[in-house]
Amino acid sequence: MARKRTVGFIQLEWTCPNCNSRNPGSVKTCASCGAPQPENVKFEQPVEQKMVTDENAVKAAQSGADIHCGFCGTRNPATAVVCSQCGADLKEGKTREAGRVMEAAPAGPKTVLCANCGTENPSANSICSKCGVPLPRAVTPQPAPAQAVKAPAATGQKKKTNWLLWAGAGAALLACCAVMLFMFVFPSSSVQGTVADLHWQTSVPLQEEREVHYSEERGSPPSGAYDVSCRTDTEQICEQKTIDKGNGYAEVVEECHDESTQYCSYDIKEWQTIQTYVLDGNDLFPVYPDPDVAIGQRLASQSEELTVYFDSEKGQIEYSPGTVTEFQLFQVGSTWTIKLNALGGVVSVDK
Repeated sequence: MARKRTVGFIQLEWTCPNCNSRNPGSVKTCASCGAPQPENVKFEQPVEQKMVTDENAVKAAQSGADIHCGFCGTRNPATAVVCSQCGADLKEGKTREAGRVMEAAPAGPKTVLCANCGTENPSANSICSKCGVPLPRAVTPQPAPAQAVKAPAATGQKKKTNWLLWAGAGAALLACCAVMLFMFVFPSSSVQGTVADLHWQTSVPLQEEREVHYSEERGSPPSGAYDVSCRTDTEQICEQKTIDKGNGYAEVVEECHDESTQYCSYDIKEWQTIQTYVLDGNDLFPVYPDPDVAIGQRLASQSEELTVYFDSEKGQIEYSPGTVTEFQLFQVGSTWTIKLNALGGVVSVDK
């Protein structure tokens, strides 16, 4: 079960839509232009998160979401019964959104320039340290696109540089794919070859059921395991969330839960290859080993390596058929058309 505890409260910010000035979350009208905070303006996390220590501020944060008057739109505290501006009954008002998990403020410039006096202020400041004018939120300037060409103002044409870059990248990728296909997949030349020799090698692994010991394996032991010994490690995982209270403050909550992981040591019997039997020859009829199998043993899947050697004007060429049936088509002395890729690899062999 998750456990929650309140770490503390922080004051949020809101940006005035009228003049773009930042204001502390508890302030109900813009300190710069005097416009009231509209109900649709959301609170934001400040760049620098500081816990509120003032008792009155903590009580305000705990009081609940503010209410916007249904008649004049004025923002009132949750404890108010009538609007402080027009005296209307706040039962008809709209309670601000609360309970939203806040996103951390995006990283931006370390300083913000005051538009009034030109002073550089730390980005955490909401008002200018020199003249006291409210500051806008610091915004990271977006870099100009590479190789952008400024169009004449009279034309009104949109820039197409990004589309050209994307098209160029796509064309380069297609060109690379085409080169790869040309080099490895598509034949670039053909040559006549005569089968000069054949070779096959077959193998059959012999397996035996043996006891294997596993130690400190994560998770449950497999079926069939014995001499099992398990332990469980429990770790406390905690995460902090900042939750909008709807009143200009946010509650910093720590949620913790236990995560348990089981580790087991055990023995189990598994099939293991103890020997691989191999045969080889130079005819068209591969033969597979047939070793004796004792109790507690078995034969694993058989496999084969098949090679045809051609004499051609380009020297000896090797080809590996995919199946025994195909391999048996290559009679010594028969002539075939061999298609090669740009690197000299065999693409196909045709009669």
